[in-house]
Amino acid sequence: MPRTIRFDRRSEELHFESASRRYRDVDGYVFHESELAQFKAVDLKNALQSAANLYEADEMGAFIVEGDMGEFDDEWSPPGPVQITIKKGILLVEIHIVTRAEEYDEETLPEVYRLILAPYLARRKAKLRDIEMTVEYHTAPYVWRIDIECDLRNRLARDLFEVGSDAIVLLEAVESGQLTRETTIELLRAGRSDALIGQPEGSWLDVKSAHYDLDTQHGKLAIAQAVARFANAEHGGIVVVGMRGKKVPSGEIIHSSCPVPIDGRTLRRYQSALENHLYPPPDLLEIEDFSNGRGQGIVFVHIPPQPEELKPFLVHGAVVDGQVEGAFISIVRRRGEGSIPITAPAIHSTLAAGRALLRRGQLPTDPHNQ
Repeated sequence: MPRTIRFDRRSEELHFESASRRYRDVDGYVFHESELAQFKAVDLKNALQSAANLYEADEMGAFIVEGDMGEFDDEWSPPGPVQITIKKGILLVEIHIVTRAEEYDEETLPEVYRLILAPYLARRKAKLRDIEMTVEYHTAPYVWRIDIECDLRNRLARDLFEVGSDAIVLLEAVESGQLTRETTIELLRAGRSDALIGQPEGSWLDVKSAHYDLDTQHGKLAIAQAVARFANAEHGGIVVVGMRGKKVPSGEIIHSSCPVPIDGRTLRRYQSALENHLYPPPDLLEIEDFSNGRGQGIVFVHIPPQPEELKPFLVHGAVVDGQVEGAFISIVRRRGEGSIPITAPAIHSTLAAGRALLRRGQLPTDPHNQ
């Protein structure tokens, strides 16, 4: 089977589908990120190893340029913070991180990075190999090099680049405090819920200081409605149990951690409550926990953005005048720090549109818009 990228010893070039690359005076070859989908990771490994053998080099890199392809020049464009390098026969994703954190030193920061990255890398079939400060400065900023080894089977070079890029986004989110739904869920999985303290609750994040009372119908409805709010919203969200919020003039912020009891039944009880009271089941819903090893920790429910054709998500049951009414349904969605009910006209228009498609194969027309 022909290789998707290969090294030509005569020309000392790397050849792939749409172009070729000469060795550049930066100990390797330069590619644009958009080209990485053209060749397999294992083929890149073999090509770089062949080049390293020719030059009798311990390392050989594939340096990656991001940005506008129209402005890309493989001789002059400056590479970005992600590169793919062969070192002693192992293909590594090498990333560079700049930090200004004064509270960390050369001994403690690598361990912090390891704890943050380990769960993320495990899910991406990768592992952290090495962390090292590139230049020892006495003051910030500090630049760190992190080597990541990836499973190469059935992977393109593009996949390896994305592993490195996403790792940078995750670490920079911790440094800056600018969290997103994606980086927040990775931090929770890494046991770094402390990074959320001081962050605002809002359209995609909600915290609760104690478990939902899943021994009662009221508690089961409460967790189902909390998840439904995010499932019906545009950007999904995360529900965190085991952290406390605090009201401030601008809204509400996450104030502190307050670990909740966790045992072998905890996640199943949350799952059961949602299965019995939320319909349809949200796509790719994840219910996880992180324990401190002493039977306590946090529980978090991750609700990715949902396909429009699944909405609205319905909660079986509602609280009416303080009483749980099992024959009712409720439909809610998240807005800012609170929730709003989906209106009767919105529900009716959705049902009418669906019935029209079933009956006539077309949506009903509004005579006022004709």
